[in-house]
Amino acid sequence: MHKACSTLALFKAGAIVALNVALPRATQNELNGSEATVLVKNGCMAVSEGANMPTDLEGVHVFKAAKILYAPSKAANAGGVAVLDLEMSQNSARIPWKEVELEKMLSDIMNGIHHRCAEYGGVAGSKHIDYVKGANIAGFKKVADAMLAYRVV
Repeated sequence: MHKACSTLALFKAGAIVALNVALPRATQNELNGSEATVLVKNGCMAVSEGANMPTDLEGVHVFKAAKILYAPSKAANAGGVAVLDLEMSQNSARIPWKEVELEKMLSDIMNGIHHRCAEYGGVAGSKHIDYVKGANIAGFKKVADAMLAYRVV
């Protein structure tokens, strides 16, 4: 039986055998390949990382091969980084933003990340989005465009 909401710690301890959604978030390599295999086998539909690389490389390969919704940390965890950037911008400009304005800016940032991941990570002939591929290509393109704009290369 799937739990609508539980913890990865309970899964790892064997207290539950299936999760609909896994949110590894504590430490690097928290979720390994064999655990990822069990999640997929037991019906996990989505994994969204909330820390820096909490799934090891073998686990990433399991999720990608299963074509479940897998949001790597560089895309899924970008909201936290964006909030820090917005906070620094607000502080340096000394202009307070209303909560609604901040939510709109963050929503626009995260929607932009999704659209770029979909653009570069779309799989031909399918609705599946490879967010790992999309985030990697989008990130590379952003850095390359900046380097060209500043004539670094």
